Amino acid sequence: MNLHEYQGKEILSSFGVRIQRGIVADNHKKAVDAAKQLTTETGTSWYVVKAQIHAGGRGKGGGVKLAKSLQEVEKISNDIIGMMLKTPQTSAEGKKVNQVLIAEDVYYPGDSEPEEYYMSVLLNRSTGRNMIMYSTEGGMDIETVAEETPHLIFHEEIDPALGLLPFQARKIAFNLGLSGGALKEMVKFVTALYTAYVKSDSSLFEINPVLKTSDSKILAVDAKVTLDDSALYRHKDYMELRDLREENAIEVEANAAGLNYVDLDGNVGCMVNGAGLAMSTMDLIKQSGGEPANFLDVGGTADAERVEKGFRIILRDPAVKAILVNIFGGIVRCDRVAQGIVDAYKNMGDDIKVPIIVRLQGTNAIEAKKLIEDSGLPVHSVVEFQEAADKVQEVLA
Repeated sequence: MNLHEYQGKEILSSFGVRIQRGIVADNHKKAVDAAKQLTTETGTSWYVVKAQIHAGGRGKGGGVKLAKSLQEVEKISNDIIGMMLKTPQTSAEGKKVNQVLIAEDVYYPGDSEPEEYYMSVLLNRSTGRNMIMYSTEGGMDIETVAEETPHLIFHEEIDPALGLLPFQARKIAFNLGLSGGALKEMVKFVTALYTAYVKSDSSLFEINPVLKTSDSKILAVDAKVTLDDSALYRHKDYMELRDLREENAIEVEANAAGLNYVDLDGNVGCMVNGAGLAMSTMDLIKQSGGEPANFLDVGGTADAERVEKGFRIILRDPAVKAILVNIFGGIVRCDRVAQGIVDAYKNMGDDIKVPIIVRLQGTNAIEAKKLIEDSGLPVHSVVEFQEAADKVQEVLA
């Protein structure tokens, strides 16, 4: 589950990570009130207005701007809230901005120039260990840094039995070129950051930039936090942070119906039971000249109600030109699935305007095929994988 910047910072702060303080607002009047409150609490007189969407690169799209007065806070907030913000990580349409974060100015003058670093905490899947990835090149596209100057990217792997050790935190600070008070501050920052990552059951922390201020404080200026969905049962309060407006509407609907669904850019809808069979079915569609429009796993039950929900969700995508149902009847009998398909088709009537190809294999597969053929419905029943591939190719031609 992805979080907004302000939500991620709240989690970091709760574990002792120093952050750039800010207040979220959903209209320009509240934005001005937030700026006034920040001035009272922090003494800041300049403010950073940040669009809150689930995408990076907001500054490049005009979603992050500096305001040097309350009047500018009001104008900039009014301009950003409601806009369709386009970044390298959004669709061509962009994402609607529903709220902004009014943050304190942390690039104030002092004894030294502020410096920006990059830092993330994530799982290294090749080793099965958590890893801290960091660089002196903060505030930039880390992908570009990794491609053009890989020697500036450092990694520190954490032994799961020991956790982050003090020497590792010091090593990170040394590699970032820090010394004196800034080094001590970075050691505290890294230690608190890793503790927050583990205890919040997150799958990704990305802080870009981590800032060394002109008076050697270390803080998170931005925060991209992704929580592990499988661990949310341990953090019921985090569930309240979910912003459905930022998620794919079809995926939200499918999740509410208890279906495992992922929206894709294709023209053939898939309805399958089991993730492995779903992946094979998607390969089959591509080999047939089509492109999978979705990943949809109906699970161990495929009655009429569940199949109908699946059909309706798939057909919400106007790009779908055909639907391939590929079910293996192990736990569930194929004839029951077939009856579910027939009943769902009859219930939906004229709502189904694309060809449906059905492949049922396993328990009572012969009875299932006969049931579909005897229904008189325009459903193509096949037995073999190759038959399914040929039929997909045929209906797309």
